[in-house]
Amino acid sequence: MADPPEIVLSPRNAERATELAAQLPSVRVAVDNQQVVDDSDVVVVCLLPSHAAEVLAGLQFRANHAVVSAIAGFPVAQLAGPVAPATDIARSIPLTAVATRRSVTPVYPATPAATGLYDRLGGSMEIASELAFESVSAASGTVAAYFRYLGTIADWLSSRGIPTAAARRYVADTFAALSGELDSPGADFAALAQSHTTPGGLNEQFARDLEAAGTYDAVQGGLDALLARITEK
Repeated sequence: MADPPEIVLSPRNAERATELAAQLPSVRVAVDNQQVVDDSDVVVVCLLPSHAAEVLAGLQFRANHAVVSAIAGFPVAQLAGPVAPATDIARSIPLTAVATRRSVTPVYPATPAATGLYDRLGGSMEIASELAFESVSAASGTVAAYFRYLGTIADWLSSRGIPTAAARRYVADTFAALSGELDSPGADFAALAQSHTTPGGLNEQFARDLEAAGTYDAVQGGLDALLARITEK
């Protein structure tokens, strides 16, 4: 990255922080979390929700700090108290692909600090409301199910005599090859499904059988349940 910003890391995960500082000249490790806050203009808060109150307690923020949170299910209003008197607060959902700049990051509200950070890392996806942001957060909880879906296909092949390693490789290669079709900014999933469907063919039958079994309705219901869990905290 051209002109990388100076980054001050928390020592909470000492091994990982030290490794990053050794790899990247613009990164250094603070002696404690207060030094991270003191030496930063933009404070990125990446914590498990259950750890947030404990870690943030006692830290002294400045009024001119910009805060970018990646704490799941932690509304702006809930974060406002621990980081006061700072009021420039945004939420974000950085996914794994941000590391290779292959994914946009949802942000709410779209503060200059948040968009300035994530525009360097694949782009920002500006979300209009906190409820919409929580809906995106719920959708991010579908990744494990996706891999389980692929694993189910590979396991089925293994049960029919295909060596396990070969079955996994076949399924992985099949779906990895399809990922290139998602690179366009306005990927149309219905159109992509249709392009892989031959009338009367196997793809058509399998999709129809899953629909008849209520699979797609279950996906909608599962997402509703995730959103309810997030918003009812």
